[in-house]
Amino acid sequence: MEDCSPVVPLTRSNSPETTEFSDGVLAESIGTSDVQEWLDAAQEKILNWDSERSLTWDSEPVETSEFTQAVDEVRCLTESLEAALLKSPDPRARQIQDQASSILEVAMERLEEEFIRILTQHRQSLDFGRMSFHSTEEDHTDYNSYSSFNDESFELRFPTESARSSNRTLFELVEPTAISDLKCIADLMFRSGYNRECSQAYIATRKGVLDEFFSSHRLEILSTEELVALDFCSLGSKIKRWNHGMKAFTQVYLPSERKLCDLIFGDYPGPASATCFSGISKGSLFQLLGFGEAIAISPPKPENLFGLLDMYEGLADLMPEIRDFFSPEGSPASISTECHEVLRRIGESVKASFNEFKNAIRKKTSNTPFPGGGPVHLTKYVMNYIGVIPKYRQTLCLLLEGQHDREEEEDGGGEVGSGDTSPLRRSLLSVAAILEENLRIRSKLYEDAALQHFFMMNNIHYMMKKVRECDIHELFGDDWMRAQSVQVHQHALHYQRESWSSVLNFFKDDGIYSPGSNQPSTAVLKERFKSFNLAFEEIYKTQTGWLIPDDRLRDDVVISISLNILQAYRNFKGRYEAYLTGQRRREKYIKFTVDDLQNYLLDFFLGSPKALHLPRRA
Repeated sequence: MEDCSPVVPLTRSNSPETTEFSDGVLAESIGTSDVQEWLDAAQEKILNWDSERSLTWDSEPVETSEFTQAVDEVRCLTESLEAALLKSPDPRARQIQDQASSILEVAMERLEEEFIRILTQHRQSLDFGRMSFHSTEEDHTDYNSYSSFNDESFELRFPTESARSSNRTLFELVEPTAISDLKCIADLMFRSGYNRECSQAYIATRKGVLDEFFSSHRLEILSTEELVALDFCSLGSKIKRWNHGMKAFTQVYLPSERKLCDLIFGDYPGPASATCFSGISKGSLFQLLGFGEAIAISPPKPENLFGLLDMYEGLADLMPEIRDFFSPEGSPASISTECHEVLRRIGESVKASFNEFKNAIRKKTSNTPFPGGGPVHLTKYVMNYIGVIPKYRQTLCLLLEGQHDREEEEDGGGEVGSGDTSPLRRSLLSVAAILEENLRIRSKLYEDAALQHFFMMNNIHYMMKKVRECDIHELFGDDWMRAQSVQVHQHALHYQRESWSSVLNFFKDDGIYSPGSNQPSTAVLKERFKSFNLAFEEIYKTQTGWLIPDDRLRDDVVISISLNILQAYRNFKGRYEAYLTGQRRREKYIKFTVDDLQNYLLDFFLGSPKALHLPRRA
């Protein structure tokens, strides 16, 4: 408590012009009516101002000044009386001291009301529209793109804005013209020993402003059970709102509130400003962290991975600022501890969700072969999914450290990425290996061996293509790319061998010549050409319905078929066509020219089965 300096008391006609409340003066005055009369005058002034509710701090400056002076003098009187009573207890002095304390209590209650009124009346709303980082939900990762392994219509949509920017912004939460009045009231209350009441009034009033903050960000605090019951789209939307809200709370609301606390309470010794700031904000911060914890302890799902990563990175980036706000004296250490614990749990949930992603690939089986042999939805989903991972590369490398080593121990070893030092690369190679194994199992659903290889060629090629397009070639490495390229080539060769080997057999010279004759058998030639025609028509009808969605791969396969089949047909036709000249219904056996076959091959692998229609000859 400060020492009370001499003051000029309020006067009445029969009051002394000046009274100095020193111990000596009090000892002489208690026996007279001087102090009592002066106190009665101060009480009248204070009670009049207290009862006149139309009088406000900023409406009547003169009355406010007189009220303030009276309060300050009563405060000094109570301090002087307390000091005097400690030296020499006196019933009369005790009576006056009790009266002065009661008057001071009434004054403090009115000051508290005015303090709350000014805080409320002059508060300014946060203008979230002016925040440079504020954006719509559509500006960030579209979690709905990865909503389900069963989704057959999704497409990859990359986030257009990084959530990892720092932009602390200050707003005036109370009109600057009201700050001096708030400081004056706070000064009176603190010097009168009502600092706790003043701080509590400030905290309670400013806490109400946070309701507006939560409302503006549409933030809801839900239990784990409520979160688990949400559909994925709703949960993804709430995660994005939390990311926005957490950032705005830390980088806009907290610095602005801290500034206001320092303006009003910063001149007082001790942790007054930090205590008020913590009292206002810690509850809301714990509420926000509670949402993060509820998400983190929910059952892991692959579709939650990118939302969790955004939450992890956002909270990790905000941790230095949170420590800065809550490290001063008076701030509970539990706030920073809780933030670290929530961050750790979100990190654990990221790892669990990534593992669940792998498990989901293993479990995503099928009993039906995929029509057309093209890339299946699972391949598209997985490759589009991991195509977003480079955005979170550093975070995943940190969180997945040691993850692959534990998996290899559980699986009894493994060759995937065994010589690589990047935990993320090893994990991605593991995902690719799991996907390939799933595809091999699916390929066995086709009865046609050619279609089995065709299916594998398509899907592995799609994996390679996405690795190139999504700029994750470096993560997979040149060795993996070369190995995949070899696989695509091998499956393409196996497809051709299974589809066309029997056709090429028709063009062999074996069996065409009768024993002892140097002339080919026309019957055998007719049968060879006829068999080729039937085989080609059947392959045409079947494989025009097969699909290679990648134009370049399709061209490569068609060209490879052309080089083998057309050249063999051209040579065979050139050697033996003349022997059928003059034969009745020759066109029945030699139906195609080389150009005809070339044109027909252009219809292959477009995903639309066709019947072969022969060109009309002139």
